[in-house]
Amino acid sequence: MAAARPFPTVEQLADTADAIWRQLEPSGWLEAFAAHPRIGASVAGESWAGQEQRGAATASSALRERLAERNRDYEARFGYIFIVCATGKTAGDMLQILERRLTHDPAEELRIAAEEQRQITRLRLGRLVGER
Repeated sequence: MAAARPFPTVEQLADTADAIWRQLEPSGWLEAFAAHPRIGASVAGESWAGQEQRGAATASSALRERLAERNRDYEARFGYIFIVCATGKTAGDMLQILERRLTHDPAEELRIAAEEQRQITRLRLGRLVGER
């Protein structure tokens, strides 16, 4: 990203990030996944993750426990944490998505998780430069 600077528009910044992301090997995706808190885990309310996961933070304790349980199932199955672009989603939405994605084969799921991470990065780049 640094070598591609300057970016005349936010859209070009985001498009460049997308292109670089798509060229990464799966090990690069997994490295990025490892930097995320688990969906439903306690995160600082004003952090980006805290804002994005607001739907999980306000869920009932039973729903948060179910998310935690299914997160453990996901990690056991795929070897990395469940990644979803949580912005605008309720805890129930995220649980449904998680449970559906548990049925995927590992190669398909890795591609889906990578796309979710790409969406998260695009939103965060917009926030970083004050566009979103």
